[in-house]
Amino acid sequence: MTKRVIIDTDPGVDDCAAILLALASPELQVDALTISYGNGSMPRCADNARRILEAAGREDIPVYAGAEGPLIRPPVAGWASHIHGGDALGEVTNSAPPTQPVENGPTRRAAVEIAARALDAPGEITVLALGRMTNVALALRLAPEIAGALAGVVVMGGAVRVPGNVSPVATANIHEDPEAAAILYDSGVPIVQVGLDVCDRCGISDQQFEQLRASSAPAVRLLVSASAYTQAAYRRLGRLADGEAVRYNDVPAVAAAVDPTLMTMRRLPVVVDTGSNLTRGQTVTDWYGLTGRAANVDVCLEVDAERLTEMVVQRLVSNPWKP
Repeated sequence: MTKRVIIDTDPGVDDCAAILLALASPELQVDALTISYGNGSMPRCADNARRILEAAGREDIPVYAGAEGPLIRPPVAGWASHIHGGDALGEVTNSAPPTQPVENGPTRRAAVEIAARALDAPGEITVLALGRMTNVALALRLAPEIAGALAGVVVMGGAVRVPGNVSPVATANIHEDPEAAAILYDSGVPIVQVGLDVCDRCGISDQQFEQLRASSAPAVRLLVSASAYTQAAYRRLGRLADGEAVRYNDVPAVAAAVDPTLMTMRRLPVVVDTGSNLTRGQTVTDWYGLTGRAANVDVCLEVDAERLTEMVVQRLVSNPWKP
């Protein structure tokens, strides 16, 4: 059965790869993209989303403008330009704007769209939360009943057995707006957490990247071009292993929605820390039930990385992308 998804995203080089995987996967029906700040400003990320859809020949999918900053905190200065470039897409965009419009009227913003679609189709919509959780939290505040209407939320973020990537214990998507993440984690929505415990193991190999490089499809060419900036940044930071060409951290979250058997999950009580500067955004996991809290998150702990990355590459290079 095809799974209907809304991709909440902040494109982003890795978001580009994840969106293309979703579009190339018959298991998923992408109903909409909702956009937040994160890898760049929200308007920049919205433009990038439209460029990705145009390159993929999927201008039929609507793009909804969303949050421009965290719920109560100022956004991080400079966004994530050190990883994704000043345009958030590897410095490959040109001055010509994409042609697809962004739905940004007062009644059609991202949070409203998430809530409306969930309530219109109870039990059918899964949100793939590839960026900060702000849009999803706003949707839950707008219409708390969507907690029982959403089929689930797949979160790209968190770290329970490995270090964080923006602090010793936290990942960027949760650290930048921990209050939003806490709203989601406390809501009762079924959550799958796809964090660095698995994402760090899912690098695209040199040989696999050469397969992507050989593709003539505009969508794949866009991804390959955008990846050069991220490759250089990861090498500079020492985050790529020998033989590893690039890592797209958002891709395993989409892969988990496509084929949950790629992951080994454990249902655990998880709380997002919002009170300490040192541990802000940590996904605090109660392994032994010491707090008495009910388990609320399916945490991905292991991954069949070889099968996952092979699936990603084969789908991207074999999909009949429209010119």
